[in-house]
Amino acid sequence: MTQSDGDLIDYPIPVVGAIEAPPEWEQLRQQCPVAHVRLPSGDQAELLTRYDDVKQVLADPRFTRSAADAARISENGGVFNSEMGNALPQYGDAHQRWRRMITKWFTAKRMNALRPDIEAMAERLVDEMVKQGKPADLKASLGFPLPVWVICDLLGVPESDRDRFAYWSDTLLNLTRYQQAEIDEAQAAFVAYMAGHIAAKRDEPGEDLLSELITATDSAGERLTDRMLVATGMGLLVAGHETTANMIGKMMAMLLSDRSRWEQLLADPSLVRTAVEEALRYDATAGFGMIRYLTEDVEVSSGVLPAGTTAVCSMASANRDENVFDAAAEMDLTRSPNLHLSFGAGPHSCIGQPLARAELQVVLEVLLRRLPTLELAVPAAELRPVEGLAVGGLREVPVKW
Repeated sequence: MTQSDGDLIDYPIPVVGAIEAPPEWEQLRQQCPVAHVRLPSGDQAELLTRYDDVKQVLADPRFTRSAADAARISENGGVFNSEMGNALPQYGDAHQRWRRMITKWFTAKRMNALRPDIEAMAERLVDEMVKQGKPADLKASLGFPLPVWVICDLLGVPESDRDRFAYWSDTLLNLTRYQQAEIDEAQAAFVAYMAGHIAAKRDEPGEDLLSELITATDSAGERLTDRMLVATGMGLLVAGHETTANMIGKMMAMLLSDRSRWEQLLADPSLVRTAVEEALRYDATAGFGMIRYLTEDVEVSSGVLPAGTTAVCSMASANRDENVFDAAAEMDLTRSPNLHLSFGAGPHSCIGQPLARAELQVVLEVLLRRLPTLELAVPAAELRPVEGLAVGGLREVPVKW
């Protein structure tokens, strides 16, 4: 796929199937690894599709997710120009101090301690799904409520508010689904809710992350401002709702769309960890990718990206790079090492990745044990992708057993 200077590719590139990679990715990696694209806002950006380029730009600490001069992702706002995005330090020492305060709660040791509770909740949700009868929507029955319960518990917010959280999260991740008035109203309500929650935690602290952050100090001896606390709570709620909930559904659809994959795991459950990593790498509907605004010239594999460029880093395409992954187009549940970029790279890599991994592994372990006859209730070609949001996923995952 070659591209003349005047041509623009509309981005995101439409998916051909709910869990299949668009053929344009491979063509771009081979022939046009830095492509001129038109975003949903109408603004222009540069799309990076090769592994080395994506990793290099994501890992560079000089570049941030947003800037006044950066291309707008969506005409109608969203997470990249929200209160949540603007309140937190985006780069440098302040950003790293904030990250260190949060990552204390997402260590592998803490996640291992959480696993029994996550497993018990997964068991209860499977019990309820079986009781309701087949066919069932695995996303609605398990994929959504499990990570929501976990993140609500971590933040000390009531799970009973989860429907409101889901709507607020969707408006923040808007590409084309919501109008500006809806987004503004939802964000204002989300900010007010979280501010009230933090005020209540200040009066009556619990044993949750936000209660601790209210009084915690960073390495410079400074506390988070109320605005930063609100943004942190909002960011973690959005991440806990959307990314892992969608990934549970996509992982199970990938494994069940080819029955030999599920049979391989039933025969050898020790493959759960590598299977989760491979599902993360193989995910073709990972969403928009990561934005970086380049404040300096950057040399990538096919030339120089000038300062002022808005780069869209497609981790999903990078994860299919044949120069990095053997048989990249195949799903290999034994693949190891598996240095995928699904959680990003460098100073902005996903803080919650140990939690996401724990949840995905537990879900897979519980379903293999409880429902070995699990299968899709519709052909894989009939699965419907989520549309209009910056995250990718499936609207539902119908299953039977």
